[in-house]
Amino acid sequence: MLRMANLFADLRPDLGAEQAVQLLSRPGLKIERIVSTGQASPPGFWYDQPQAEWVLLLRGEASLAFEDEPAPRSMKAGDFVDIAAHRRHRVESTAALTLWLAVHYD
Repeated sequence: MLRMANLFADLRPDLGAEQAVQLLSRPGLKIERIVSTGQASPPGFWYDQPQAEWVLLLRGEASLAFEDEPAPRSMKAGDFVDIAAHRRHRVESTAALTLWLAVHYD
């Protein structure tokens, strides 16, 4: 687990790949910082996670789709969503620099 003093430090959009850094891990809980740089889920791919996930968009913009909703949700800085365990979802799009805080929990 990497120790970081500031969530906005060392943002590296030039790396091209999405970057996830685990900030804290305890039984039943994982908190991570995710830096997206234009990524989206592959066509036809859906996340189906065994844990619930609360996600806060800190910077940038993104679009999330849920299998049980008719249209994707547009998100901007400050927006958050709580995703139940096994609720199928996907990332439709992210801006060139999008910063997320994700909390995975039982």
